[in-house]
Amino acid sequence: MIFSQEKLVLSKPEGIHGSRDLIAYINYQISHLIVTNGVNGPVLALALICITVIVSVLLKNLFLYLSFYVLAPIKNSVMTRLRAELYDKLLQLPIGYFTEQRKGDVMSRMTNDIGELEGSVVGTLEGFIKDPLNIIIILATLIYISPTLSLFLLIFLPLTGIIIGRVSRSLKKQSNSAAIMLGEALSVLDETLGGLRVIKAFNAERILQGKFNNTNNRLFHLRNKMQYRRDLASPLSELLGVMVLCGILWFGGKLVLAGTAGLEAEGFIMYVGIFTQIINPAKALSSSFYNMQKGTAAITRIEEILNAPVKVDENISGLQLTTFANSIEFKNVSFSYDDKVILKNINLKVEKGKTLALVGSSGAGKSTLADLIPRFHDVTEGELLIDGVNIKDYSLFSVRKQMGIVTQEPILFNDTIANNIALGVESAPANEVETAAKIANAHNYISQKEAGYETNIGDRGGKLSGGERQRLTIARAILKNPPILILDEATSALDTESERLVQDAINNMMQNRTSIVIAHRLSTIRHADEIAVMQKGEIAERGTHDELLLKGGIYKRLVDMQEVK
Repeated sequence: MIFSQEKLVLSKPEGIHGSRDLIAYINYQISHLIVTNGVNGPVLALALICITVIVSVLLKNLFLYLSFYVLAPIKNSVMTRLRAELYDKLLQLPIGYFTEQRKGDVMSRMTNDIGELEGSVVGTLEGFIKDPLNIIIILATLIYISPTLSLFLLIFLPLTGIIIGRVSRSLKKQSNSAAIMLGEALSVLDETLGGLRVIKAFNAERILQGKFNNTNNRLFHLRNKMQYRRDLASPLSELLGVMVLCGILWFGGKLVLAGTAGLEAEGFIMYVGIFTQIINPAKALSSSFYNMQKGTAAITRIEEILNAPVKVDENISGLQLTTFANSIEFKNVSFSYDDKVILKNINLKVEKGKTLALVGSSGAGKSTLADLIPRFHDVTEGELLIDGVNIKDYSLFSVRKQMGIVTQEPILFNDTIANNIALGVESAPANEVETAAKIANAHNYISQKEAGYETNIGDRGGKLSGGERQRLTIARAILKNPPILILDEATSALDTESERLVQDAINNMMQNRTSIVIAHRLSTIRHADEIAVMQKGEIAERGTHDELLLKGGIYKRLVDMQEVK
């Protein structure tokens, strides 16, 4: 009607009872506008149509954005739960699992692979059906109308692309806060992987879970906000694109009305309308194949962790080891890992209140033997008994509650001194924390710090010296007040002065406790009730310090070597 190709509708329909009446009513309104405005009537009618198109696309993209708004929390909730499940599984897996895995690879699965999965889960399968059909139909229609019109539109479309690209980039700028918060979550994860032995020994899984889940949930809400902003870019870009194309339509339409365009009106309008519909499905389809491949690989890597067997189970229904009364006994114990025999036929008994020292060269199996007591590993053959009961029959939580561990490398967390000492002890009173620090010879240097016990010690305790870090781990074990102590070469990496302070703290801690000591410097275990000399996973010699010297065997040779040094 605007271009005089259709008769004007001058009679108003009596009512609107369907799509035919609706179209007739719209035609009547356009005709009325053309007739009542004289020469400018067709131009005003064309403007009305352009406005109608813009409003309709605005409504379309408004509801599209609302669909994204609903979808974003669902999508992010799935990712949040997946991260939480992966983290919980990492806490459940035995120590041995991580000796075979690179920490960086585990971190990559927790971060990059989940990110790849997040980018490919929503919309990929939908795109494989919807986008190819759209492209085929649109291409066929364009070829049928007139391929020569492409040249005309391609002069203007790059300009619209530049405008849309600038607006999209401004909407997609990422905030630094999300990266910082993700870094906090990764920091907790890194500390968990590095300190898993201490976390398990002090039953601190819940504390770390709470710390991680707090950061994870804050990241969840922040990513929702970022998703809302990012999803706004696509519909807004399309709306701006349609507005620019309607400007082209307005300009071209005026030329057609003036008879100077050299184009038929129907072909021009149809081609512009159809051509705008091919851009988005073409872009979406090209990325769908890539996302699908990346997503499939990410799922496989994530499932390898989720499906990894937990060889040391909690045994929730097991007996509760409330007190340690008699002894720890190894009966014909052997341990193998991946068909490699680490320990063979170990028979030892440690009475309550006694000290057992394990000595031997590196790789002899000392640390592995000690790791069996808190069930970091389970024995392959034989039995490990506590108070005459197989350790597997006890609840894992209750077994570790009776034990304190001080490792060769101090394992601390990026937190305050007080919280590091109170790890695994809920609501520890400040006076008890201070008492434990005094026994561990740590109170003096702590009190000299500006913030005292509230001083943050940095990543892995990097703000403290080696001796200070080690005395802090001893204070942690003292506060827990366990009847069983496991000391894994706690002074071997220290200088002479620090070693003396730490050794004094250890001696204070060992009073009236059952202790298993892995010794590197033999001078520190002269007064042990029994010394077991290990060689190639077996006990080669056993006895007191004086008895082993009289035998003149492996132990005497080790003592002589250290005295020469």
